[in-house]
Amino acid sequence: VQLVESGGGLVQPGGSLRLSCVASGFTFTNYGMTWVRQAPGKEPEWVSAIRANGGNSTNADSVKGRFTISRDNTKNMVYLQMESLKPEDTAVYFCAMGYADTWSRIYRGQGTQVTVSL
Repeated sequence: VQLVESGGGLVQPGGSLRLSCVASGFTFTNYGMTWVRQAPGKEPEWVSAIRANGGNSTNADSVKGRFTISRDNTKNMVYLQMESLKPEDTAVYFCAMGYADTWSRIYRGQGTQVTVSL
């Protein structure tokens, strides 16, 4: 299993970013996928999750109305569109197999840094 994220960076408050995750080494269409973030000194927090067929998704309350998860099963890709970013969104974001709070602590990527600051 390999999960590789990209798209992080430095953005001003109120800005937008789109994260991407490419998956390999497993049957992507069989698994829900989750975006998780971890800020310095804090526990990981799942933020958005999507079912295997992309038909259902859910967001944590902290990002509801601002983040949108999507996937392209023809490309083994999962995306996170982030809008109206806030300084408290600063974290390393990674994708993981699994759905929402059952995300896999083993099958996950290394992450991409998102920094929201002036």
